[in-house]
Amino acid sequence: MRRSQESAFREFAAARMGHLFRSACLLTSGDTYLAEDLVQETLGRMYVVWGRSSKLGNPAAYAQTVLVRVFLAHQRRRSSGERPSDEIPEVSETAAQGDASLRLMLLDALRKLPAKDRAVVVLRYWEDRSVTETADVLNVSSAAVRTRSTRALARLRAQLGDSIGEFAAH
Repeated sequence: MRRSQESAFREFAAARMGHLFRSACLLTSGDTYLAEDLVQETLGRMYVVWGRSSKLGNPAAYAQTVLVRVFLAHQRRRSSGERPSDEIPEVSETAAQGDASLRLMLLDALRKLPAKDRAVVVLRYWEDRSVTETADVLNVSSAAVRTRSTRALARLRAQLGDSIGEFAAH
């Protein structure tokens, strides 16, 4: 890779790393270590194709697509299902108040969704992507995205249930 291309890639990576990390955290339901690994893998794959970036069109969208596909590939691995505990560790009282407790509640609910449903929720509602864009990223039909979206939101509502009402009351 030429110096100018490498410099452009470094600028791109620096500019997009935070956004990719936030999306990866949502995809992994708050597992920041796995999120860092996914971002690193995504940027590594982007580096390989960066010399052909003129063919990419929109590198930021392509990076987001790579991130989701890396996440889904990780979920298909046998070892990805290993969890040391399925309970959220206790947090201090100050961290358990306000937005932090809501964030933990939402991350726990996201964690319980299947990987593809979680990816649909993150892409559609966090990334604010259209049904067509989400379908392209996941290599599925638009109907499948709509079905997964409806099912995932229903599951989230069922999991959160009265929790959100109780949280809003406080």
